[in-house]
Amino acid sequence: MGGCCPSSLPGAARAHARSARIARVSEQRTVALGSGTLETAEMVLNIGPQHPSTHGVLRLRLVLDGERIVSAEPVIGYMHRGAEKLFEVRDYRQILVLANRHDWLSAFSNELGVVLAVERMLGMEVPERAVWARVALAELNRVLNHLMFLGAYPLEIGAITPIFYAFREREVLQGVMEEVSGGRIHYMFNRVGGLRDDLPAGWTGRALEAVRGVRSRMHELDDLVLGNAIFRARTRGVGVITPEQVHQYGVSGPVARASGVDVDLRRDEPYLSYGELFAPGGPGRVVTRAEGDCLARFECLLEQVHVSLDLAEAAVDRLAAAAPGPVQLRLPKVLKAPEGHLYVPTENPLGVNGYWLVSRGEKTPWRLKMRTASFGNVQALAEVLPGNLVADMVAILGSLFFVVGDIDK
Repeated sequence: MGGCCPSSLPGAARAHARSARIARVSEQRTVALGSGTLETAEMVLNIGPQHPSTHGVLRLRLVLDGERIVSAEPVIGYMHRGAEKLFEVRDYRQILVLANRHDWLSAFSNELGVVLAVERMLGMEVPERAVWARVALAELNRVLNHLMFLGAYPLEIGAITPIFYAFREREVLQGVMEEVSGGRIHYMFNRVGGLRDDLPAGWTGRALEAVRGVRSRMHELDDLVLGNAIFRARTRGVGVITPEQVHQYGVSGPVARASGVDVDLRRDEPYLSYGELFAPGGPGRVVTRAEGDCLARFECLLEQVHVSLDLAEAAVDRLAAAAPGPVQLRLPKVLKAPEGHLYVPTENPLGVNGYWLVSRGEKTPWRLKMRTASFGNVQALAEVLPGNLVADMVAILGSLFFVVGDIDK
């Protein structure tokens, strides 16, 4: 009879089995009738690794007390592909095809960090036309990245309509990026020493038209989401990250700036032509908030789209006014970096990306270590989630704006 289900047992046996179950439950849960309190056992809940509310293959191991999160452990590595090890057996031209893929929403910026590191190691000065084109394309890529999260984040907490507005604008800018590079996601347009090709004839005019068109319609997304009382109620005061936690966990980018940490490498450690764009009177400015909650992070991302559109327009204007010129330096057939090491940080769309390049004087890097923004940001989940309700977990998770490939590499 040990293999029978309880419903097939005789009445006395079913009663005995029920009493046994009650006794087992009583060992875990007791009711104190005098005080009216209910003591419950903690429960472990796995979110993922294939949960529809996660940004890719991520697992969260939550310990719950009722509906309250007691502790949270992000479990990563499900998409790990050993990119940093693969860099060591590919030359400096070949590693770009791997380096642009970890954050699939920021491919141009990923390429840019690698080529900047190699160019600094070689002491290269790329043509000015390539510098301004890189800035224009990097800022357009930043807007594409942000629009994805601006549409997907409200969807995760129940608002369906915003993603259609966000993707409408993404398609306009995707057309611009596709025309210049031939790709929609993995552009492969950067090269050590400049860019793969010059810009197509008339591209600057079409790019300016696209940027101005997107800017003229961004108020619709602003009003639709930030004007929604339910969205604000679900995000205000939820998932607060303090400035101390930002520094403790290495959080960066819009998530850090939403907590009042005023850091942006485009202004603070300028590269390319960002020093000119972020100079007084220029279009560049750093967007911050003080609250550090989900709503502040969304507001930072949304306002940063406006700033990036201004930066892209300024860079394209500069290209349109400049005389034609080269966009690439002539390089030897076998490219070798001199022996040494350096670290190059860049302000990627999701935060600070760092590239530590070590060379032994060969055509392949001895070591290329990437510090990715998402890896730093997702660590804060272990600190932010405890104390919140399970119902708020998805709102907090989505507001950290990470890509799982950027974590696992």
